[in-house]
Amino acid sequence: MSARTTELNQHQSNTSQVFMSLYELMKPRVMSLVIFTALVGLVIAPEKVDFVNSILSLLFVAIGAGAAGALNMWYESDTDKLMSRTCLRPLPLGKLKQTHALWFGLFTSLISIYGLYCFSNVLSAFILSLTIGFYFFVYTVWLKKKTPQNIVIGGAAGAFPPVIGWTIAMNNISVEPIILFLIIFLWTPSHFWALSLYKNQDYKNAGIPMLPVVAGEDYTKKNILVYSIILFPFTILPFFLGFAGLINLITSIGFGLYYIFLSFKLFEEKNKVIYDQIASKLFVFSIFYLFFIFSTILIDNYLGN
Repeated sequence: MSARTTELNQHQSNTSQVFMSLYELMKPRVMSLVIFTALVGLVIAPEKVDFVNSILSLLFVAIGAGAAGALNMWYESDTDKLMSRTCLRPLPLGKLKQTHALWFGLFTSLISIYGLYCFSNVLSAFILSLTIGFYFFVYTVWLKKKTPQNIVIGGAAGAFPPVIGWTIAMNNISVEPIILFLIIFLWTPSHFWALSLYKNQDYKNAGIPMLPVVAGEDYTKKNILVYSIILFPFTILPFFLGFAGLINLITSIGFGLYYIFLSFKLFEEKNKVIYDQIASKLFVFSIFYLFFIFSTILIDNYLGN
């Protein structure tokens, strides 16, 4: 193999690594959840948007979510080095330069907002910009290292996508997207507190005042149970407000009761090893819980409720 060929292969490998790192910077798993919940908001809207505009609008919403993730990783790269959950991200590993991550986050933020404005409307673009700004400035910069309520308030950023989906079609805000917003908003604390229970040492090492670090694990378990109970009635509201059907109702009741059961089991358990296992199980189940609430809304709308 010639030196020229070797150099070319190395260049291609480096370019591929940069693109993969930029993709990881956008938190693709979070992006997929954003697309999905925004799609639900779009589908339940009475007014329908043509296929091309729908796809492009959702694409720019996803880019906006990725931009917020990139800015978050840029700002928290030093903290990420201290946590086992985040130490393998591109910036802690040195796969990207800090300035590249910052400019990438800013560029994709502007592209997503302008793109959504072009293919949708001003209101959708405004809420997307509010979401990006809220996630970065309010949650990442201001709240995350200041208060154990960081995830309660900051969780609003993750709850906006179904509202954006609705406004893409309707250019207004109504009770339906507000209910979807509240479901995600009330789901978020128990989801992340479960994670912070069995990753407590990680958060201590990083100096992040998650609830178990500041108030103790027993208090955290109590709050997880409280939020799981508060969440339950909101998950069945889509049926009673007429934008979901029986499939969603049955799923929400079944999953909701099991979520409360797991939360109660976690609350009662005193053995650290066992309740860490329950917390891990609760964290994973919470993802399926939210997914099935929203997917059954889609199914019911497809079947005409």
